[in-house]
Amino acid sequence: MRVVIIGGGFAGYNTAKTLRKALPEETEIVLLNPTDYFLYLPLLPEVAAGILDPRRVSVSIPATLPGARLALGAAKSVDLQRKHVTYVDTEDNEHMLAYDRLVLAAGSVNKLLPIPGVAKYAHGFRGLPEALYLRDHITRQIELAASTDDPKERDARCTFVVVGAGYTGTEVAAQGPAFTAALASRHPELANQEIRWMLLDVAPRVLPELDERLGRAAGRVLRSREVDVRMETSISDADTTGVTLTTGQAVPTRTLVWCVGVRPDPLVEAFGLETAQGRLVVDTRLTVPGHPEVFACGDAAAVPDLTRPGKLTAMTAQHAERQGKLAARNVAASLGYGTSAEYRHHDLGFVVDLGAHQAAANPLHIPLSGLPAKAVTRAYHLLAMPGNRLRTAIDWALEAVSKRQTVQLGLVRAKNVPLDTDAPELPRGSR
Repeated sequence: MRVVIIGGGFAGYNTAKTLRKALPEETEIVLLNPTDYFLYLPLLPEVAAGILDPRRVSVSIPATLPGARLALGAAKSVDLQRKHVTYVDTEDNEHMLAYDRLVLAAGSVNKLLPIPGVAKYAHGFRGLPEALYLRDHITRQIELAASTDDPKERDARCTFVVVGAGYTGTEVAAQGPAFTAALASRHPELANQEIRWMLLDVAPRVLPELDERLGRAAGRVLRSREVDVRMETSISDADTTGVTLTTGQAVPTRTLVWCVGVRPDPLVEAFGLETAQGRLVVDTRLTVPGHPEVFACGDAAAVPDLTRPGKLTAMTAQHAERQGKLAARNVAASLGYGTSAEYRHHDLGFVVDLGAHQAAANPLHIPLSGLPAKAVTRAYHLLAMPGNRLRTAIDWALEAVSKRQTVQLGLVRAKNVPLDTDAPELPRGSR
């Protein structure tokens, strides 16, 4: 008996972890994932800002999921009739993986909008390579600004534009000024240079998903750090020289960070089944209609929200984690172990780290800001991470008492982190 799980994010990782406890040892559990680690996405902005070592947010799957086999690769197609998954491993070899039960937990990718130049010139923010590249890119812009005598070029290189004032975009913009200030402090040539961060969104306020008071608090923190926050504003195009805002204003820049949201992984389309908002339709027990052996959870699944009739659950880590656990329970029930259940989850609140001593949080819908929110935010992350807790706490402590390490590593090249994830795979020799 074999259960195959596609995706090792919040949904897939928790499916595998829960299944191993629910099924007998002779049941084979295979986790198909492009990397050998679970990525703790909420702390990615701190990797890009040089606070956390990238290994802190990447938790080894083989080390933390004993009893589950890792198939290293990316799913290419699914044959529902023959019950097998075709995938390509990290050396471009194609494999076929048969299953008795299948769980789709492929997650999501960057959401693109038809804005000229965005796919080519913007930097996404969904994975470790993107965070590492952005950290190098920001470092490089400050260093190149220090080496030029052209004031216009210097201004452009010292201007950083973030589009999207949701969780990720707000955290990137909040962490940015301290990072660039630390970089600039090492270059006397930039002593009087203005370093400008902009945060844009078509929404009327920062963090529109949260309580209005939290959004206002986050906005105040950003503005206190001289972040140029512009609501109900986005960009109309981008090129090598900068961006044009929807107001018509041209902003010279070499940095455009794209955080406007996510869309389901393109693998969903390969199933050829009914979708809703681009997500695979499932019932309240996370089963695909007409295919009782197939389950889906997380961002790739259109899960009915029983707490909000007629709506789908939001594409958040909180839902993905809990759906992964329930998918495991229901897969086990379908094999004769335990009973199945419907997915019903009330939102427990959110946390947003704003850098320094600031955060915004609403645990159990109690709005918090400042130091109390910061304490809750970091405690939540340490509890939620499936590993590396001590090392993460040590990195935070070091950041509080010492200077950041600000060097370019040069490990990730720009063309290896395309914003358009549907772009053709690069030849191996170009990596």
